[in-house]
Amino acid sequence: MFYHIKELQYQAKPDRPDPLYAKKLQEVLGGQFGEISVALQYLFQGWNVRGNGKYKDLLMDTGTEELAHIEMLATMIARLLDGAPVGDLEEAAKDPVIGAILGGMNPQHAIVSGLGAMPADSVGNRWTADYIIASGNLLADFRANLNAESQGRLQVCRLYEMTSDRGVRDMLSWLIARDTMHQNQWIAAIKELEAKENVVVPSTFPRKLEKQEVAYTLFNFSAGNQSAEGRWAYGPSMDGKGVFQYVEHPVPLAKAPVLKPAPPYIYNTPPSVLKSNTPPPPSMC
Repeated sequence: MFYHIKELQYQAKPDRPDPLYAKKLQEVLGGQFGEISVALQYLFQGWNVRGNGKYKDLLMDTGTEELAHIEMLATMIARLLDGAPVGDLEEAAKDPVIGAILGGMNPQHAIVSGLGAMPADSVGNRWTADYIIASGNLLADFRANLNAESQGRLQVCRLYEMTSDRGVRDMLSWLIARDTMHQNQWIAAIKELEAKENVVVPSTFPRKLEKQEVAYTLFNFSAGNQSAEGRWAYGPSMDGKGVFQYVEHPVPLAKAPVLKPAPPYIYNTPPSVLKSNTPPPPSMC
């Protein structure tokens, strides 16, 4: 059960309206790595934990906090949409909302949401549940959470540099700090689970079912061999169960596939047409 209180977790009040910046701020609200995504990702991960304990509690704590961040951003966007800069055109000067739209404001803020936030990104793509990950495997999920917080913090930092509004920057500095904490907490949880299980997910898959001869091999499939210079190409593997090796010139392990023709009623290109009967071009050597 959730309860809502009227106070915000942290203040969300700009110094002045800025409809164009409100459009930009939509990214960290309804974008792939926005607050809607992480809130629902953490909550669904928590709801899917089969049993109680510290990991479920951590997920529920953080997911609920992200709901508060949605509220802060929605409030900030609405306040940024209060009033609008007057455009240069005579017609725009009669209506500040029209002037703001001509200046780059998202017109849906005026047409669809009534000068309020929307569950969408900065270019109008609607938020989708495809953005969230909740697999039931906590180690896999916590790694996804770390990525989400890293990407989200990066975007908020970029948005911080796009405004000089002290009120906006004040709120963003709070969100950046919380992203710092959340990255650190997911790393801590990942390290704890890795110590208990393994760095490989899922850790309980029978190793005899793997092709173990390639389980720790890096294949060079691009020009150059600089990838051989990394820790991933030599020495003990990170899970402690193998030794990395580097193959600079990998060879195919299977013949070129030959597929049977489709039945006539599929109306594919006839096999006779697909056969190559054109002689190769003359050698340039």
